[in-house]
Parts: sequence; C-alpha cells; structure tokens
Amino acid sequence: MTTGDFVTDLPSLDDDLLTEGVPEAEFNPGISSRLPSKNVAAAALLRDGQGRVLLLEAVYKPTWVMPGGAVEDDEDPRLGCARELTEELGLEREPGRLLVVDWVPRHGVWRDQIQFVFDGGVLDQAAIDGLVLQESELRATRFVAPEDLAGAPLTPSLTRRLQRAIEAQERGTTEYTTYGRRER
Repeated sequence: MTTGDFVTDLPSLDDDLLTEGVPEAEFNPGISSRLPSKNVAAAALLRDGQGRVLLLEAVYKPTWVMPGGAVEDDEDPRLGCARELTEELGLEREPGRLLVVDWVPRHGVWRDQIQFVFDGGVLDQAAIDGLVLQESELRATRFVAPEDLAGAPLTPSLTRRLQRAIEAQERGTTEYTTYGRRER
C-alpha cells in the first residue's frame, strides 16, 4: 500500500479508522471542543558529507531554522516533514528514523508545541546543488559544523534540540526533551 510517498505493507489509515468502528459519541456534549490542542511541527536533520548540519535563513524571523515546519491538521508528522522539505527546498526525501520529540512551552503569542525531528540523512553534492528555495519563506541555506552551532544565529532551544538530534543520530536512539533539554 502507498501512504503519501511512503510504501508500506501496513493497512492504510482509512482502513484502521474503519476497523475502529463508529466514532465514539461524546458522553458530555461539547467536551471535545473544550479540550486543549497543541501545535505540531516536524523537521529533518540533514547533513552534508562533512557532517555539517543544514540550516535555513528564514525571511520571516531573525534566527535560522531547521528544514521543516508546521504539521497540518490531520497530517502525520513524518508526512508533514516530507511535504515541508519538498515545499521549502524542492527536496523529495523520505524522512528517516525519529530522533527527537521535544515539547516547547507557550512563549509570547505562540502556543505550546510538540516538535518532531527526523533523520534526513546525508545530502550528496548533486542534492545540495538541486535545492530550490521557497523564496516567500527562505533567503539562504547554510551548512554549520556541529561544534559551531552555539555561534550560529539560532534560538537557544533550537541549538539544544539540534545537539540532542545529532547525539540521537550518532547513538541510534530517540530522545524526549523539554525545550531541547533532556529529562532530569
């Protein structure tokens, strides 16, 4: 079966929903509309052959970002990551293993958020040369060595999240973090 651009031998989401049966009715009408909702984002840790991390200079903020973005309603985070890579960079790439799940607290006008970071793999020179920036969102790409992340124009939480993702990729683990920090 095919789900988006991913081929799987698992039943489709539609099949799974059908086997769940009739959707549960609310015992207390209106309760579901009063439940909190979270924003979700998904990004890819993409590297070059030298192990440097791909970062993007956005036009809409003073700090750099990872390739990826907001996951749409009813969209799988992994598929959202793939969609964002295509939209932002013209890069058709299936995100790999989940590296980090990071909870980001409410800050200013932004609601709290769950951030997923997937292993995007290593880009060869042909893939790097083929990147096409979404001009409405991005000004430039930058490859940064892991040891230089602290000096890059990143938010402190993104620096921590990137460092956790690099460590998880190297160790073959998945990390749960809070604002880029490991649980104590």
